[in-house]
Amino acid sequence: MPFWEMLARLGAALVFGGLIGLERQSTRRPAGLRTHILVSVGSALMMVVSIQMFETFRTATVDPGRIAAQVVSGIGFLGAGTILREGATVRGLTTAASLWVVSGVGLAAGAGFYSGAAAATVLSLVALIVLGRAERAYLAGKHLHLLTLRMSDEPGMIGRIGSHLGANGVDIRNITMHELDNKQVEVELQVRLGPKFTPQRLVDELFTVPGVHSVDHTG
Repeated sequence: MPFWEMLARLGAALVFGGLIGLERQSTRRPAGLRTHILVSVGSALMMVVSIQMFETFRTATVDPGRIAAQVVSGIGFLGAGTILREGATVRGLTTAASLWVVSGVGLAAGAGFYSGAAAATVLSLVALIVLGRAERAYLAGKHLHLLTLRMSDEPGMIGRIGSHLGANGVDIRNITMHELDNKQVEVELQVRLGPKFTPQRLVDELFTVPGVHSVDHTG
């Protein structure tokens, strides 16, 4: 394989994988831009190596798909790590699925199947961005609200928040927590408000809890 052709395939894997990773990074997922790029470029390299071995030896014992098959099965370990990092929530599963797709994109780019790699990238971004917004709009229509809180990383904070919301008739439907670097945590809450309890009042109430630094409301 000519050097420039190999470089083009690895470069395509970098671009396509980076686009999906950029979306994941923008939503502060544990596997972001660099992780997706590495998975995509690494998968492309494995595919290029497989093709190169087949072209070099040209024997019945050399299967160009053998190494690629191991990429597909091996990516599960990295995906499992993102699920554990997310606390085994659906958000972790989405990131794990995006890594699995990116490995396929890398294999396609490494095989020179640029149109397939590009199509998979576009469809994946549609699923992550467009359908993600549609999902949030659907939840808002079900009278569920998404809150993103930044608070001090100290014992009892989650219980304090839960007690405060419960006292005001707010029902917590889902909770996800992420550790930040500056001794803070980011907590995402899906809540259902009580009767005559407005979102603005909810935000104001949360600001009265000691240790809460910021509150963002969606829905």
